[in-house]
Amino acid sequence: MEKGFFMCRNIKVLHNFKPPATDEEIGASSLQFVRKLSGFAKPSKANEPAFTRAVDQVAQAARELLDSLVTNAPPRDREVEAAKALVRGAHRFLHSDAEHVANC
Repeated sequence: MEKGFFMCRNIKVLHNFKPPATDEEIGASSLQFVRKLSGFAKPSKANEPAFTRAVDQVAQAARELLDSLVTNAPPRDREVEAAKALVRGAHRFLHSDAEHVANC
């Protein structure tokens, strides 16, 4: 990955879970994606129609993608994946603090 280009950490993997991703989860990820692309947390009134349309289109494309993906892997457990994410976050936090101290 090129320096300076990072995926938004709030966008979560939604593929291969049991039960499958809900429309609410897909909508939240789509909103985060459009926010990241546009640079707007909340668009102005003038940009709101385009912003909302983009969120809806991304959500539709995401649903179509998730519905068409095929895997032989067993479905993942949401609780197990959430616990792993907490560990990764704690690890990342510890390393960022250590780097900050080392650079001071």
